[in-house]
Amino acid sequence: MSSNRGFRFAKRVTALALLCALIPAPPARAHDARPAYLQIAETSAGHYTVLWRVPVLSGMPLPVVLRLPESLREVREPALQQLSDSFVERFFIEAAPETLAGARVEFVGLEATITDVLVRVELLDGSRSTTLVRPARPWIEVSTSSGPVAVLAAYVVHGIEHILFGFDHLLFVLALILIVPSRRVLVATVTAFTLAHSITLALAALGVVHVPGPPVEAAIALSVFLLAVELVGLQRGRPSLTSRWPWLVAFSFGLLHGFGFAGALTAIGLPQGDVPVALFAFNVGVEIGQLAFIAAVLAILGLARRLVRSPGAEAIALRGASYAIGILAAFWFFERLAGFRG
Repeated sequence: MSSNRGFRFAKRVTALALLCALIPAPPARAHDARPAYLQIAETSAGHYTVLWRVPVLSGMPLPVVLRLPESLREVREPALQQLSDSFVERFFIEAAPETLAGARVEFVGLEATITDVLVRVELLDGSRSTTLVRPARPWIEVSTSSGPVAVLAAYVVHGIEHILFGFDHLLFVLALILIVPSRRVLVATVTAFTLAHSITLALAALGVVHVPGPPVEAAIALSVFLLAVELVGLQRGRPSLTSRWPWLVAFSFGLLHGFGFAGALTAIGLPQGDVPVALFAFNVGVEIGQLAFIAAVLAILGLARRLVRSPGAEAIALRGASYAIGILAAFWFFERLAGFRG
């Protein structure tokens, strides 16, 4: 068995194992790893608006309660708004700057979830801070000043988490790996995919181009399904556009997937004054997560190449992988179409 054939054989044999890791994910939305969001903005001397947004999962808000310190006095009744994907609550508080700095805000129940909280503080003097709160430490001491390094770190982490929980994007990348004939071509294909989704991510996040989210999510699922169809065709000896020009297909669909990434970034917002830093950091995080996934896949392939030597396993694994990818993508597609009415 040649090196190239061994590589193709091993990756097909291990595809089903990778799918088993992806399929248990919540199928309704591939991006339910959205963080909760807290913004404290100074509107006048000593007066602040507090915006608290929690994502909706399976029709229910994330079970996390915001607890503000008693030193922050509410001056108006809070306002509650229900959106299609989140619950938003606005508080109006009064506090001296010296009281706000160092105030401890708690997120009760966060420790029982896998969701982070993005916290942003903006003051009239132009100082601002951005912090990512983890379930392991479900509270924060408010900081009234931080540089772009904090923004960079927070958005890199969110980019990584978004791609690793973006199961439709990962499934698309997995399908590309199954179709592409060699690692050299795979590098060019992944580079084209990265370049394309970086372009549309920037354009959409900056408001240059606007595409509604639900059609984009449905189209992304359809792109995964089309690759599954091509995988089935390859089994039957029919050459496909992706096998001939993988970089072209990856670039074309990458433009579409970039709009999906932009939807996640728009959901948490871009900090005024640090937009370039946040956009760059989020994109870097997405690429880090994507490369980590590809590296993990290739590592498993290398192991399988040494352990699996049955000639019949190649056809069985490839057939199973093709249909599993297609079924899951079709389910996502029709579920998202049904969601247009929601």
